[in-house]
Amino acid sequence: MSTPDHRVVEPLERLLRDSRQVWRGQRMPRIDAQSTGYASLDAHLPGGGWPIGALVEIAPACNGLGELSLTLPALRSWCQEGRSVAFVQPPHTPYAPALVRYGLSLDSILWIAADRDEDARWAAEQLLREGAAAVLLWSPVQQDRALRRLQLAAEAGGACAFLYRAPSALSNASPAALRIVLSAAGEDVRADIVKVRGGHPRALTLPLHPLSS
Repeated sequence: MSTPDHRVVEPLERLLRDSRQVWRGQRMPRIDAQSTGYASLDAHLPGGGWPIGALVEIAPACNGLGELSLTLPALRSWCQEGRSVAFVQPPHTPYAPALVRYGLSLDSILWIAADRDEDARWAAEQLLREGAAAVLLWSPVQQDRALRRLQLAAEAGGACAFLYRAPSALSNASPAALRIVLSAAGEDVRADIVKVRGGHPRALTLPLHPLSS
């Protein structure tokens, strides 16, 4: 009986131990994550925060619910590490003084405007692959292939891809690891986690507010 080649066995063991893509029955694969900055939300997300190397869909019932505030604590942490974050095709021009007041360095922020949604998605993919910590993309895209390209770009770059969509878009299947619908709840915002890879759907109330100008 031949002896296993340790040059092959040891790397294979590391792959089985460390890969986020390998399912181990009762054990969940290790999930890299960045804290959202909201303890109640972190508690319900595998890994304790935004999944790294994944597509996250955020669907506000209307603009101005605080959907940008949901990501700001994580964006601030990445900026403090000297990493870049990008806003691609946002509905409004990012208000620089408010971002600075929140602790985001303008040197770390990229703002991409595009004439076509296809161009915006292409830019988002390149940024995800080439070192951005996070890309926030506003897009009405519905095609499964386009969504998978964003997911694969996030995986390749070890980045977070935040895709802002209309709630109606969530009736269709998606490769996203996490899908959240935001709606008004008095002075706060209701966050419905409708899909979370490795977790369970649930509803939370978060103190989100629009980024003041």
